[in-house]
Amino acid sequence: MRSGENVRTLGVVGTGAIGVSWVVLGLEHGLDVVAWDPAEGAEERLRAQVAVPTGEAGSLRFAEGLEEVGAAADLVLESGPERLEVKREIFAALDAAAAGDVLLTSSSSGLMPSTFQDACTHHPERVLVAHPFNPPHLVPLVEVVGGSATSAEAVEAALETLRHLGKRPIHIRREVPGHVANRLQAALWREAYHLVDQGIVSVADIDTAIADGPGLRWSLLGPFATQHLSGGPGGLGHVLEHLGPPMVEWWDDLGHPELTAGLVEKLVDGVDEELDGTSAEDLVGRRDQALRRLLEIKTDLGLD
Repeated sequence: MRSGENVRTLGVVGTGAIGVSWVVLGLEHGLDVVAWDPAEGAEERLRAQVAVPTGEAGSLRFAEGLEEVGAAADLVLESGPERLEVKREIFAALDAAAAGDVLLTSSSSGLMPSTFQDACTHHPERVLVAHPFNPPHLVPLVEVVGGSATSAEAVEAALETLRHLGKRPIHIRREVPGHVANRLQAALWREAYHLVDQGIVSVADIDTAIADGPGLRWSLLGPFATQHLSGGPGGLGHVLEHLGPPMVEWWDDLGHPELTAGLVEKLVDGVDEELDGTSAEDLVGRRDQALRRLLEIKTDLGLD
């Protein structure tokens, strides 16, 4: 299975927000990139968003179809619509066109690879999910999820290649809807929506509670290591002994909100009020600058 430095040409299927970011990552690492998206004007939008780096950077080519991407790539990263029937069509075409030792990966945020890899009649063992977080050229995490037919060799090749591209992949050992990080986010969002719905706190205050509270610590060490440090000399064992029982009581009191039209309106209006006219483009630009600086600080202090 092609991996690591043997991956010289990156195939990107779908050039929305995730696909564009995959393209940038490939170019920044000196790879040639072959991209394709069936949407009208997709090539023009891609080239307008991607500033091809100079020096050792690779080239960017927009393909005429899926088959061209599959035939040219040493690794395929698919970021098409989150619809199972579309995934199945895409992977069947890629499987027919790509060499047998080329990994075919999906950026799916929640679909399990077993639900679409059986559409690949040639080499289903090289199909898996490699789920990034937006924007993937900056955020290190990628969740690697194999399906029922995925080989151990394919999983190891994906992990090796992603590390080679500067990512911090984790292997999800069993398929579950939403993988892992999105399930953790969903758990937090569920309670956040509940608290807003009940009028206990505003949307802006929820964002402050996380961004200026535990979110700062989680971004450096994660929830388990952070909880361990809060226990002093006794560490996590001390925390669970003394704070575990009341936490279980909190679990029993957590909400189960319904995503009604009224709640959606309340959440959307709350974000609009919080941002107060700040453009999304401006906010994304400043967020990405902060991400770069944070990652540099983590590396400098050995927290990466």
